[in-house]
Amino acid sequence: MNALGRHILVEFYDCSPELMNDVVHIENSMVAAAETAGATVINSTFHHFSPYGVSGVVVIQESHLAIHTWPEYGYAAVDLFTCGDSVDPWVSYNYLKEAFQSGHGSSMELRRGQLSLLKRNDFNLESLRDVSAKPQEEIGTITRDVWFTERDENIALSLKHSGNQLYKKDSPYQRVEVFETLAYGNMLTLDGMVMCTQKDEYVYHEMITHVPMFSHTKAKRALVIGGGDGGTVRELLRHEQLEEVTLVEIDELVIEACKLHLPETAVAFDNPRLNLLVEDGIKYINECEDGRYDLIIVDSADPVGPGEGLFTAEFYSQVHRCLTPDGVMITQSESPRFNSAVFVEIYETYKQIFGQDKVHCYLAAIPTYPTGTWSFSYSSKGNSTPLTFDREAAARFSKEQGLKYYNEDIHMAAFALPNFVKELLNNGSQEAIDAYSAEPTNE
Repeated sequence: MNALGRHILVEFYDCSPELMNDVVHIENSMVAAAETAGATVINSTFHHFSPYGVSGVVVIQESHLAIHTWPEYGYAAVDLFTCGDSVDPWVSYNYLKEAFQSGHGSSMELRRGQLSLLKRNDFNLESLRDVSAKPQEEIGTITRDVWFTERDENIALSLKHSGNQLYKKDSPYQRVEVFETLAYGNMLTLDGMVMCTQKDEYVYHEMITHVPMFSHTKAKRALVIGGGDGGTVRELLRHEQLEEVTLVEIDELVIEACKLHLPETAVAFDNPRLNLLVEDGIKYINECEDGRYDLIIVDSADPVGPGEGLFTAEFYSQVHRCLTPDGVMITQSESPRFNSAVFVEIYETYKQIFGQDKVHCYLAAIPTYPTGTWSFSYSSKGNSTPLTFDREAAARFSKEQGLKYYNEDIHMAAFALPNFVKELLNNGSQEAIDAYSAEPTNE
């Protein structure tokens, strides 16, 4: 061999868009391509980006294999770089072409470090070291760094996971996936967006339920729209005063995935007080009788996909109709910092339906949600107010139930809003939205 290394620049066209967005498949394929060619794999680092695209590298003892994909074009750009003559990069090329279901590929091979242009220098390697040499890795050991990334235009959240996807199915509504993350345990995502994780789901579920339950102590019948992970009904059913809880979830795969891999949230599905319905929540509300429920919780995903219809004035008006005269509606109301325009718009909608003085915003800290600050709305049809509640009962309940976030002090503190949130709610001008939103507006 007349060069130090062989470098093949590869373009794969007409690949399966599905596979080009599958970080687990791509990481496994790249590692297998290296090993099939006879390379010794040292490390793999891969990121999946939301809504689509994968980038990663496999470090081999003989150099590296790198990739970036554009699923929307069925395209992958790949670098295959091997040093010495013990590994044939064309074996990796052929393996990947088949693994990615590529219609065709193009490539160019470069000889790197041509020996005729190089002069070898003799030197003492030990003199170049300023730290002790690392111990030899156990033969066959591969360090895997596989990452899930939920990325929007200006911000991103990346979580390292095991690389072995626990659940992945497509329903008629969305893609349902569960990843085993190292920092937050098993994580449910819908269409690439984080819904909940084992280690921080309690924040969301405790705050969306116990705040209204201790503020509206006469509630007997509750309805949850969405919430197929089961966490919201789990918390509601801690309250013995509730005679009936109805959960309406449109996607049965969400329920299935959580029963299998997030059993902590799905623990209450067999409770005799729970009426579980797999159907469209919007349709259910439209057909619901007037004044049926004391409490309606809209536990929706973001306003995209199947959750989009849950963010309309028409839907909230129907919810208002279905509440008893003193009923309460609770919603997750997005982040005031992440997408301020949506935050302002939905609160204006609530106020138009329930009244200016009947709508309250409260906040909670959820690390895996965009910006880490999330909001909930409390909208009362009657005279119920979230700031009037039995502190002693809340304290006793929190202790007896072993809650991890909610207590009597958090209940009050959640309604103490930062000035910028007050400005968005009271003013809602485009200038304020532009000043505080992490995402660009369409204005």
